[in-house]
Amino acid sequence: MAETKKSDTTSTTKGRRRPGRGAGLTKEQNAETGFRASAQLSENMQRVLVDLIELSLQGKQAHWNVVGANFRDMHLQLDEIIEAARGYSDQVAERMRALHALPDGRSDTVAEMTTLPEFPHGEVSTAETIDLVTERLDAVIATVREVHDPVDDEDPTTADILHGVLEGLEQFSWMVSAEKRTPTGR
Repeated sequence: MAETKKSDTTSTTKGRRRPGRGAGLTKEQNAETGFRASAQLSENMQRVLVDLIELSLQGKQAHWNVVGANFRDMHLQLDEIIEAARGYSDQVAERMRALHALPDGRSDTVAEMTTLPEFPHGEVSTAETIDLVTERLDAVIATVREVHDPVDDEDPTTADILHGVLEGLEQFSWMVSAEKRTPTGR
């Protein structure tokens, strides 16, 4: 039986392919390209990021330690807030990376930079938790609103992300605070 020889086509096509990214390229050729966030844009997004991370952490602290009337409803609502804050923080951090900025979510950075007040230790009543969580939601909202216009001036696409964060957090603030409201005009 005769042996079949491999075709020599691989040797003729191999030289025509361009090398993969990083393979034999200079530093300049391997550099990331595209729009780059300014230091101010990076700083503004970092401020939002740390507040969102802190909101998720404090939300979990509240979730574990809330007690009292309507416990289950508050417990589950806190999970929704935590999930949203984690999602928003990931979206903000990934947008920063897309703009060649470096997000910093380390615990010491978050503790140093956050605008949220410290959450109390120990069990917290559902009534007090409503006030504490609303205060923290409103603090993150204030940060996002404070940086929004400068972000929009530099990068409207990033500002669109902040719009979504605001929409979600403001809805949570309304829903949580409504737990203690009474109807007007009665």
